[in-house]
Amino acid sequence: MTPARAALTCCVLALAATGCGIRPTGVTDGGAAPSGISQGMRVYFASDRGPRGVARPDMTVDQFGDVFKLLFSGPTPAERDEGLTNVLPTEVQYSATAHRGHVTVTAPRHDFASPQDQGTGQLVCTLARAEVLLHGTRPDKVQVTIVGERGRAGPYQCQQFLVH
Repeated sequence: MTPARAALTCCVLALAATGCGIRPTGVTDGGAAPSGISQGMRVYFASDRGPRGVARPDMTVDQFGDVFKLLFSGPTPAERDEGLTNVLPTEVQYSATAHRGHVTVTAPRHDFASPQDQGTGQLVCTLARAEVLLHGTRPDKVQVTIVGERGRAGPYQCQQFLVH
Protein backbone atom coordinates (compact mmCIF):
# COMPACT_ATOMS: atom_id res chain seq x y z
CA MET A 1 0.00 0.00 0.00
CA THR A 2 1.40 3.37 -0.96
CA PRO A 3 1.71 6.17 1.60
CA ALA A 4 -0.92 8.24 -0.26
CA ARG A 5 -3.36 5.35 -0.27
CA ALA A 6 -2.73 4.68 3.47
CA ALA A 7 -3.39 8.37 4.25
CA LEU A 8 -6.60 8.30 2.22
CA THR A 9 -7.77 5.14 4.04
CA CYS A 10 -7.11 6.80 7.41
CA CYS A 11 -9.09 9.89 6.38
CA VAL A 12 -12.05 7.81 5.23
CA LEU A 13 -12.05 5.82 8.48
CA ALA A 14 -11.84 9.02 10.54
CA LEU A 15 -14.79 10.54 8.66
CA ALA A 16 -16.81 7.35 9.06
CA ALA A 17 -16.14 7.27 12.81
CA THR A 18 -17.23 10.86 13.32
CA GLY A 19 -20.47 10.29 11.46
CA CYS A 20 -21.60 7.27 13.49
CA GLY A 21 -24.69 8.99 14.89
CA ILE A 22 -23.52 9.43 18.47
CA ARG A 23 -24.04 12.98 19.59
CA PRO A 24 -21.89 14.57 22.23
CA THR A 25 -23.50 15.10 25.62
CA GLY A 26 -22.70 17.18 28.61
CA VAL A 27 -21.89 15.84 32.02
CA THR A 28 -24.59 13.50 33.31
CA ASP A 29 -25.41 12.76 36.92
CA GLY A 30 -25.30 9.07 37.79
CA GLY A 31 -26.55 9.64 41.31
CA ALA A 32 -24.73 9.31 44.58
CA ALA A 33 -21.86 6.88 44.79
CA PRO A 34 -22.34 3.90 47.10
CA SER A 35 -20.83 4.47 50.49
CA GLY A 36 -20.48 2.64 53.78
CA ILE A 37 -21.79 -0.80 54.55
CA SER A 38 -25.03 -2.19 53.19
CA GLN A 39 -28.08 -1.67 55.35
CA GLY A 40 -29.99 -4.34 57.20
CA MET A 41 -29.34 -7.92 58.13
CA ARG A 42 -27.75 -10.49 55.85
CA VAL A 43 -28.07 -14.22 56.46
CA TYR A 44 -25.62 -16.63 54.89
CA PHE A 45 -26.65 -19.99 53.46
CA ALA A 46 -24.68 -22.75 51.77
CA SER A 47 -24.51 -22.89 47.98
CA ASP A 48 -22.55 -24.83 45.39
CA ARG A 49 -19.95 -22.03 45.47
CA GLY A 50 -19.66 -21.49 49.22
CA PRO A 51 -21.64 -19.41 51.70
CA ARG A 52 -23.79 -16.74 50.06
CA GLY A 53 -25.44 -13.83 51.83
CA VAL A 54 -29.03 -12.87 51.28
CA ALA A 55 -30.60 -9.64 52.44
CA ARG A 56 -33.17 -9.51 55.18
CA PRO A 57 -33.72 -5.73 55.08
CA ASP A 58 -36.95 -5.79 57.09
CA MET A 59 -35.51 -7.91 59.90
CA THR A 60 -34.12 -6.25 62.97
CA VAL A 61 -31.64 -7.98 65.21
CA ASP A 62 -31.65 -7.01 68.88
CA GLN A 63 -29.51 -9.90 70.13
CA PHE A 64 -27.55 -12.84 68.76
CA GLY A 65 -30.43 -15.21 69.56
CA ASP A 66 -32.39 -13.49 66.77
CA VAL A 67 -29.61 -14.44 64.35
CA PHE A 68 -29.96 -18.15 65.08
CA LYS A 69 -33.72 -17.92 64.50
CA LEU A 70 -33.07 -16.34 61.09
CA LEU A 71 -30.52 -19.01 60.19
CA PHE A 72 -32.75 -21.89 61.21
CA SER A 73 -35.81 -20.51 59.45
CA GLY A 74 -33.77 -21.28 56.33
CA PRO A 75 -33.79 -19.78 52.88
CA THR A 76 -37.02 -18.63 51.28
CA PRO A 77 -38.54 -20.84 48.57
CA ALA A 78 -37.05 -18.55 45.90
CA GLU A 79 -33.63 -18.79 47.55
CA ARG A 80 -33.93 -22.58 47.71
CA ASP A 81 -34.72 -22.54 43.98
CA GLU A 82 -31.40 -20.72 43.54
CA GLY A 83 -29.62 -23.59 45.33
CA LEU A 84 -29.29 -22.11 48.81
CA THR A 85 -29.66 -24.31 51.87
CA ASN A 86 -28.96 -24.35 55.59
CA VAL A 87 -26.34 -26.98 56.46
CA LEU A 88 -26.22 -26.20 60.19
CA PRO A 89 -27.70 -28.87 62.45
CA THR A 90 -30.85 -27.44 63.98
CA GLU A 91 -30.89 -29.75 67.00
CA VAL A 92 -27.78 -28.09 68.45
CA GLN A 93 -28.23 -25.35 71.07
CA TYR A 94 -26.29 -22.27 69.90
CA SER A 95 -25.46 -19.13 71.82
CA ALA A 96 -23.15 -16.19 71.17
CA THR A 97 -21.57 -13.32 73.02
CA ALA A 98 -19.43 -10.42 71.85
CA HIS A 99 -16.76 -8.22 73.33
CA ARG A 100 -15.13 -5.46 71.26
CA GLY A 101 -15.73 -7.14 67.91
CA HIS A 102 -14.77 -10.63 69.07
CA VAL A 103 -17.81 -12.91 68.83
CA THR A 104 -17.75 -16.27 70.60
CA VAL A 105 -20.26 -18.89 69.46
CA THR A 106 -20.95 -21.78 71.79
CA ALA A 107 -22.39 -24.99 70.36
CA PRO A 108 -21.53 -27.69 72.92
CA ARG A 109 -22.61 -30.73 70.91
CA HIS A 110 -21.62 -29.48 67.47
CA ASP A 111 -18.64 -31.03 65.72
CA PHE A 112 -17.44 -28.84 62.86
CA ALA A 113 -16.16 -31.03 60.01
CA SER A 114 -13.36 -28.67 59.08
CA PRO A 115 -12.47 -25.04 59.63
CA GLN A 116 -13.59 -24.21 56.09
CA ASP A 117 -16.89 -26.10 55.95
CA GLN A 118 -19.97 -24.19 54.86
CA GLY A 119 -21.67 -24.52 58.24
CA THR A 120 -18.77 -22.69 59.83
CA GLY A 121 -18.98 -20.08 57.06
CA GLN A 122 -22.72 -19.63 57.64
CA LEU A 123 -22.17 -19.01 61.33
CA VAL A 124 -19.15 -16.76 60.98
CA CYS A 125 -20.56 -14.54 58.24
CA THR A 126 -24.06 -14.23 59.67
CA LEU A 127 -22.81 -13.48 63.17
CA ALA A 128 -20.21 -11.05 61.83
CA ARG A 129 -22.97 -9.12 60.06
CA ALA A 130 -25.03 -9.10 63.26
CA GLU A 131 -22.03 -7.80 65.23
CA VAL A 132 -21.73 -4.90 62.77
CA LEU A 133 -25.41 -4.06 63.25
CA LEU A 134 -25.57 -4.64 67.00
CA HIS A 135 -22.36 -2.96 68.10
CA GLY A 136 -21.13 -0.92 65.15
CA THR A 137 -17.93 -2.91 64.70
CA ARG A 138 -16.24 -2.41 61.34
CA PRO A 139 -16.84 -5.50 59.17
CA ASP A 140 -13.11 -6.08 58.63
CA LYS A 141 -12.52 -6.06 62.41
CA VAL A 142 -15.06 -8.69 63.44
CA GLN A 143 -13.59 -12.02 64.52
CA VAL A 144 -15.64 -15.11 65.35
CA THR A 145 -14.47 -18.01 67.51
CA ILE A 146 -16.53 -21.20 67.72
CA VAL A 147 -16.50 -23.38 70.81
CA GLY A 148 -17.79 -26.84 69.94
CA GLU A 149 -17.47 -30.45 70.99
CA ARG A 150 -13.77 -30.64 70.09
CA GLY A 151 -12.71 -27.34 71.60
CA ARG A 152 -12.18 -23.93 70.06
CA ALA A 153 -11.92 -23.06 66.37
CA GLY A 154 -10.92 -19.69 65.03
CA PRO A 155 -10.91 -16.78 65.27
CA TYR A 156 -12.31 -16.44 61.77
CA GLN A 157 -13.32 -13.52 59.61
CA CYS A 158 -16.12 -13.74 57.07
CA GLN A 159 -13.92 -12.98 54.06
CA GLN A 160 -12.09 -16.29 54.67
CA PHE A 161 -15.21 -18.15 53.55
CA LEU A 162 -16.40 -16.06 50.63
CA VAL A 163 -15.53 -17.01 47.06
CA HIS A 164 -14.05 -14.12 45.10
